[in-house]
Amino acid sequence: MKPKLRTPFFEIGFKNYVYGDTVLEYAKAADAAAKKYDIDVLLTTPVVDIRRIAENTSRVIILAAYMDTLYPGRGMADILPESLKAAGACGVVVNHCEKPMSLPAIAETIRRAHELDFLVFACADSIAETKAIAQLGPDIINPEPTELIGGTGASDIGYVRQSIEAVKGIDPGILVEQAAGITSGQQVYDFIMAGSEGAGAASGIMKAKDPVAMIDEMVAATRRAVDDLQNIK
Repeated sequence: MKPKLRTPFFEIGFKNYVYGDTVLEYAKAADAAAKKYDIDVLLTTPVVDIRRIAENTSRVIILAAYMDTLYPGRGMADILPESLKAAGACGVVVNHCEKPMSLPAIAETIRRAHELDFLVFACADSIAETKAIAQLGPDIINPEPTELIGGTGASDIGYVRQSIEAVKGIDPGILVEQAAGITSGQQVYDFIMAGSEGAGAASGIMKAKDPVAMIDEMVAATRRAVDDLQNIK
C-alpha cells in the first residue's frame, strides 16, 4: 500500500556522495530524527543499499533513485521495479537532472510505479517542465532549477510560490517540494512557511562539516515549521 505522507515532510538524497557503511550511518541518523521530531522523512537511496537500510530503520520512507519499466523476466542489468519493492523501497525518483528522462519515459515510469503502489517523486527543471510533468500524475514534484543543484544558492521565494501555483493549478493533490541549493535548517523553514509542502537536501547535508548534525538541524526545522503553521491556523 502506498505510504500516505504527512506534510510538511523532509527528503534526503545520498546521490553518490557517500557509500558503504556511511550510507547506513546517515540513514540511521535520519530515522532517529524522524522519530525524534515526528516528521515523515523520505530517503532517496542508492539501489545497492535499499535492503540494508530497510532492515535497519523503521520510520524513513525509502525511495529508489531510479528504476526501469520492464517486467520480471529478461533484462540483464536493468533495475526491476518488483526487486526494488521486495528490497524495501516505497517509491522512486524520476527525471532528476543527473538522470534525465523524456516525457514519454516519465509517463511510462509513473504508470509502472503506480502498478506497485509506489510513491513517485518527480523532478522538473523549469516551470514549463513542471506543468508538463504535473499532467502525468506523480505524487510529488520537486521543481528545482538545474543550475542550483549541488551549489550553495537556493531558489528565491518568488520561484517557490510560482512553482507551487503551477502544480496546484493542474492537480491540487500533487505535493510540491523545494530542495535545490538548501544548505541550512533556516532555508528549510523559510520554504515551508512560503507554502512548500516539503523540503529536501543532498549536497547540503552530504558536504556539511557534520552531516549527522545537519540531518537533525533540517528535520528539526521542518518540525518548527509544522508547529508554527498550526499556530497560525
